[in-house]
Amino acid sequence: MKAKLSIAALLCCAQLWMGCAAKNPEESDIRGASTAAVSPACDVTAAIDEPRAYRIQPNDQLDVSFYLSPELHQNLTVRPDGDISIPIAGNVHAQGLTPGQLEKSLDQLYALELRDPKSTVRIDKSPWQVVYVEGQVAKPGAVPLQPGMTAIQAIAASGGLTDAAGASKVVLIRRDACGNPHGEKLQLDQVLSQKNNEEDVALLPADLLIVPRSGIAQFDLNIKQYVRDAMPLETVLAPGMF
Repeated sequence: MKAKLSIAALLCCAQLWMGCAAKNPEESDIRGASTAAVSPACDVTAAIDEPRAYRIQPNDQLDVSFYLSPELHQNLTVRPDGDISIPIAGNVHAQGLTPGQLEKSLDQLYALELRDPKSTVRIDKSPWQVVYVEGQVAKPGAVPLQPGMTAIQAIAASGGLTDAAGASKVVLIRRDACGNPHGEKLQLDQVLSQKNNEEDVALLPADLLIVPRSGIAQFDLNIKQYVRDAMPLETVLAPGMF
């Protein structure tokens, strides 16, 4: 019962956000409509254009490599204290840094050992990098965010759409750099009909996908609820049933 109420609340919030975006042309959506009323620092498109802006957290699994020095290639896990242990450099603080910032730090530490370190830091796996899929999917909940994951792929990882799902009414909720939520309606029915899913949307950490019921499924549910709850029992039971 609580899960149903939670999903219903999410759908209501999504509808309110979508309604506000339609009424106020100055508010930005995920695709970067007019941002006249939004601070540039809060622009959602800035987050979309900077996937490496993620800041490393404890328990993140990192892939660290150095140009022309394959012997130093390491798969590391960030310790609870925020450090990583790496050959030659020893303990290096990583928590709170972006991959690019950690690369610069490693280049400085290895400058005396390597002529041109050119380190590369890639986040292989992170318990903090998840997206959420709620509503009419087989397994609602958190989904680990894989590099380049799209809305269709996240829904597939959640077990796929149910028979009652409205693929044309999926809502994506994303927060901008200031933490403000923005909603966008995704017409995934059209994406699914494309050969290579060209218009599928790439996801970012903490994105929320809400899959509502289709119009037909909602109509059928309303009828069933009306028959069950509103109509007198004697009109539902056929004569001679017992």
